[in-house]
Amino acid sequence: MDIIFLTGLIGSLILVVGAAWTNIGDPKYPTKSVKNWLFAIGGLVMLLFSVLGYQQGGPIFFVFLEVLVVIASVLMMLHVDDRIDTAVISVSGLGLIIWSLYLFEGYGTVCFILGLAAIGLGYAFDNGTLRRDIALTMGSALIAFFSYLEMSWMFFWLNIFFAVFSGYYLVRNLRHSKK
Repeated sequence: MDIIFLTGLIGSLILVVGAAWTNIGDPKYPTKSVKNWLFAIGGLVMLLFSVLGYQQGGPIFFVFLEVLVVIASVLMMLHVDDRIDTAVISVSGLGLIIWSLYLFEGYGTVCFILGLAAIGLGYAFDNGTLRRDIALTMGSALIAFFSYLEMSWMFFWLNIFFAVFSGYYLVRNLRHSKK
């Protein structure tokens, strides 16, 4: 087992645990949330994994994804107003989308771009909201499809699990909102 694989495995496990973690606590204090810390730390580890993978010939697109995740995690931990973090994520995401289009490698890139935008917004939105759950579920599913096309199995399985957990919370929140 090499260091790159181990880094990806650790980062993936942290993010999967974060996705499965029940969010308890006041959303006004995101730094007191174990779930948020797991997302932030997992995102940093996955950024390292994607950079190491890129240096070994992997796609640059996963570095883009993790840069956006780290930006969104910082905004989440600072509990920036949704209007501001949406603007920051939109501008950052737009820059990465333009760069991705410049590097366009096929129609799978479109799935990556849409997934990137959705995951970034999902991280930035407040915990426990339907729009966060929808964005994370859709974004993870799109990134999983892109990962499948790229045969990047660490990102594929991570995003499959993330989509399942995010989808679970989406269904749970939809049921609670109907009551």
